[in-house]
Amino acid sequence: MTFRLTSLIVDAADPESEGAFWHRLLGGSVTRTATHHFLRSDGFPVLVVQRVPGHVMPRWPDGTSQQMHFDLATDDMESADTRVLAAGGRRLRPTGDVGSAGREGARVYASPAGHPFCVRPA
Repeated sequence: MTFRLTSLIVDAADPESEGAFWHRLLGGSVTRTATHHFLRSDGFPVLVVQRVPGHVMPRWPDGTSQQMHFDLATDDMESADTRVLAAGGRRLRPTGDVGSAGREGARVYASPAGHPFCVRPA
């Protein structure tokens, strides 16, 4: 028996805004229902944005967020930064840490609904 990842589900009070953000960032096609947006993009499992009225990002007592997050890889960090911001994302950490190889590490962003994600050099 094996498992296969078929989709990732993202909660949002406003699935239109959240779905549009991920569509602008990743491309692909979107199918909409009254409560869900299904984004299909080459190289990714189906991304499903589901309506959760009153959704707010849950927090641990120390203030950190309580969910999984996406990691995206790119060969052009500056263009990726511009694209994320133009799509409606916001920076959570302005630049990536410098790794042991002297290369920039991940930059941390949030989607319109507050879901964090990282963009790393490929």
